[in-house]
Amino acid sequence: MDRTDSDIGPGRARWTHLALRVDDVDRSIAWYERYTHLRVLQRSSDEFGRGVWLADRLDAAAPFVLVLSEFHLGVDPFGGAPDSILGPFAHIGIELPTREAVDVVAAMADNEGVLSLRPTQMPAPIGYICFVEDPDGNTVEFSFDQGTYSTVRREWGAK
Repeated sequence: MDRTDSDIGPGRARWTHLALRVDDVDRSIAWYERYTHLRVLQRSSDEFGRGVWLADRLDAAAPFVLVLSEFHLGVDPFGGAPDSILGPFAHIGIELPTREAVDVVAAMADNEGVLSLRPTQMPAPIGYICFVEDPDGNTVEFSFDQGTYSTVRREWGAK
C-alpha cells in the first residue's frame, strides 16, 4: 500500500486540481467566493507561505480543487521560475446553467473593471461566454451552452 496521508484515494488516475500562484491569498479567496461557486475547503501554511484549496461543496464524490498559493518573499521554492498567468486565451472554465447567469457575472466584472471579454455568442461548441480577470490577472471564462455534459454523455455514455 502506497498511502501516506489518506486512506481514501481515487482508485484510478483522476483530474484533481489546478494550482495558481497568487500575490494575496485572502484577496483571491474573496474574489473566487464572490464570482464563483467555489468555497474554501482547506487552508494551510508553512515556512514557504500560505495556501488554500477551493472546491465545489456539491462535488465531493469527484473533487476538483483550485489551489491558490501565496509564497513568502525570499523563500519561494519556485522563485527561480518565471511567474505565469492564465491568459489571454488560457483560462479556467466555469459553465453556468443559464445565459442570464453569464450576463450577471459580466455586469459585476464590468462594474469592477475586470471584464476582459464582454458576453459573446461563439460558434459551437464554445457557446455564450465572457472572460473575467481574477486579482492576479488569470482569465476565468464563464460560459453557457458549451455542451460539456451532453458531449460526455453522448460520447462516453456517462450519466
